[in-house]
Amino acid sequence: MGQITMTTEFWVQMIVYAVSIGSFAGVILTKIGYLEKKMDKHNELVERMATVEQTCKSAHKRLDDIDK
Repeated sequence: MGQITMTTEFWVQMIVYAVSIGSFAGVILTKIGYLEKKMDKHNELVERMATVEQTCKSAHKRLDDIDK
């Protein structure tokens, strides 16, 4: 009987470990997904600002040409 109880305890412990590891992995993957979304927003903003800067330079050049 002692052998059966030890085996059962072992498997219960393994299941608890597996659930713990699974939930930890889920939390990590959720945070990674959140960070990826933030990075996408940041990269989009950087691209938009580069476009604005280029447009601004072009406008200043045209204004300088008009002043001459």
